[in-house]
Amino acid sequence: MKKLIISMAFFGVISLQAQDYKSETIAFIKKTGSTALFDQAISQVGMMVPEDKKDAYTIEATGTLEELYTQLAELYMKEFSEEEIKTLNAFYESDLGKKLASKQTVLTQQGMVIGQSWAMKLQEVAKKYAQ
Repeated sequence: MKKLIISMAFFGVISLQAQDYKSETIAFIKKTGSTALFDQAISQVGMMVPEDKKDAYTIEATGTLEELYTQLAELYMKEFSEEEIKTLNAFYESDLGKKLASKQTVLTQQGMVIGQSWAMKLQEVAKKYAQ
């Protein structure tokens, strides 16, 4: 009985630590500027929803974010240790980290345009050698 109680307490502590790790990871993801990208995606997809249903859509769509953040956290937790996540969080709490997060959406959008332009040039190079 005593061993059972000790085992349950041990697993409870591990479970709390894992939850803290996941919470820290979700906090990190939100600090990177992802929230703005997700909000923008919800808004863009919502443009096809009739105006009289937009509020309900927005509430339901926003409700899907928790699952998204959890899935992303699990992905990041496979690649970064808890200590690394804490370090990343500290960076994103710094002035430079906040600046990066505030610029992330614009940088991503402009980066995609640059990447698409590059891909078209790359296709031209490939066509030259495909003949």
